[in-house]
Amino acid sequence: MTTAHFSAEGVPQRLLYPVREAMVLLALSRSTIYEQLRCGRLRSVTQGATRLIPATALTDYVELLEKEAKEDGNGEAA
Repeated sequence: MTTAHFSAEGVPQRLLYPVREAMVLLALSRSTIYEQLRCGRLRSVTQGATRLIPATALTDYVELLEKEAKEDGNGEAA
């Protein structure tokens, strides 16, 4: 399992993030976050009516983007 090391100003480090904080951490719009959730590229859990995104899901999503960029020759992984 991957280890999450996300940090952004005003967003505390935690195991689960609400969508609005995931938006800040990934620098994506709300609609993009939900599209990635719908197509299965980004994982989430629900607690009652609240959708939460695990820190590990954020890390996995970034790794997926880096892998795709390498395969397409459009970028380098950090």
